[in-house]
Amino acid sequence: MNKGIEIARGKTKVLYELQGSPDQVVVAQTDSISAGDGARRNEIPGKGRLAAQTTARVFRLLNLCGLPTHYLSGGEDDDNNEMLVRRCNMIPLEVVVRGVAAGSFVKRNPGIGRGALMVPRVIEFFYKDDAEHDPMISPDAIVARGIANPNEVGVMTELARLTFEVLSHAWRKRDVLLVDLKVEFGRLSGGPDKGALVIADVIDNDSWRIWPQGREELMLDKQMYRNLETVDDAALAQVKQAYEQVADLVGMFPVMRPGMAAVIGDTGERTESINAVVAALQQLGLPTVRHVASPSKTPGYVLQLVQQLEATFARLFFVAVDEDGSLRAMLDSASSSPVLDWRGDPSELALDCAKLLGLEDTVLYGRTLLMQANARSAVLHADALLQQPAPGSMPAGGALG
Repeated sequence: MNKGIEIARGKTKVLYELQGSPDQVVVAQTDSISAGDGARRNEIPGKGRLAAQTTARVFRLLNLCGLPTHYLSGGEDDDNNEMLVRRCNMIPLEVVVRGVAAGSFVKRNPGIGRGALMVPRVIEFFYKDDAEHDPMISPDAIVARGIANPNEVGVMTELARLTFEVLSHAWRKRDVLLVDLKVEFGRLSGGPDKGALVIADVIDNDSWRIWPQGREELMLDKQMYRNLETVDDAALAQVKQAYEQVADLVGMFPVMRPGMAAVIGDTGERTESINAVVAALQQLGLPTVRHVASPSKTPGYVLQLVQQLEATFARLFFVAVDEDGSLRAMLDSASSSPVLDWRGDPSELALDCAKLLGLEDTVLYGRTLLMQANARSAVLHADALLQQPAPGSMPAGGALG
C-alpha cells in the first residue's frame, strides 16, 4: 500500500498515513505479543500475518452484517500484513462483552462460578491507561469525564453486544464457545459520516477467549501465552500453531450461504404484494424468484414449480401470497421445504425468512439482529419525541401563576 509517514505505534501494530487520502489509514500488524501491560513481550515470526488475516476476516463479516466498522480492505493478501481503514479519532475505552464468567470478572465477582453462562451478556468499560492497568470505568464516569456522551455510550454498548452475538454464532458453528470479547470504537475523522461511531482498532486472537467444545483446557487464544510458566521457542511455537488454527477457522466466517426465496401468488392481482415481499427480501441480500400459480385453476403447475425449484436450489423456502390459505396448504403438502405465509407486512416476513436461514448463515443471523436493534431504536426514538413538550405548552405539573 502507498504508505506515508508513521502516525502512531502500539504494542502490536503501526499506523501510517495513506498518501493522497487524508481520511484513510494503513494499519500494519507486527509480530509482537505481550501480556501484563507489556511486562512480558516476545516476537513470534508470522504472528502479524495471522493477526491481519483474522482481523480482516472478522471485520469483513461485520461489514456484511451491516455493522459500522472502519475496515475497507486488505489484511488477507500478500500486503505486508496491512489493512486499509477509515481514519478515526479513537475513544480511549475497551468495551468488554462477557458471555461466560472468566478472567478478571470472576476475581471481582467471587459469587459467580467460573464458566457460568452470562445471559443477558455483561458489558463492561475499561479506561485505556497502561500506567493504571486499564481501570474499570462506569458509564456515568465516562460521561462525566467527557470521554463520550450518553448516546455514544448507548451505541457502543449495543454495537459491542451485537458484535459479540454475531461472532458467538460464527464460533458455535465450529463447536467453539466465545467466552468474552474486547471491542474498541472510534469517531470517523472525515468524510460524509464524520463523527460517526464505528467499530475500530483490531479484533484478532488477542481480543477474545475461545474454548473449543466449551472446554477451557482446549483454549486457542492469547490466554495460552499469558499462562506460560516458561517462555521458550517450543512454547511460542505452540502459541503460533493455535493462532494459525484460529485464522483458518475465522476464514470461514464471512461466507454467506444465501437461500432462494420462491414468492408465489395465487392470482395476477397479487403482483404488487409479490413485488413488495421481493423488495424486502432483497434488502437482506436474499435472491428471489416470482411466480403466479393457482391451486384451483393450475394445480399441476403448482406441483411442477415445487419439483423444479426443489431440484434446482439446495436452500429453498416458499412464500405463499394468497388470502384463503389454499396455496399455502398445497405448497406445504407438496414440498419438503419451509413455507411461510404472506401476512401483509413485507419487513416482518423478511425478518422471519432471515431467522429461518440464519440458523446456518452467520451473515443473515447478524442482519436479523441489526434489523431487530433498529426496530427497538425506532420505538425508543418515537417515545422520546412524544415526551417532548409541544411548543408553547406548559411542562407537566405546571400551574398558572
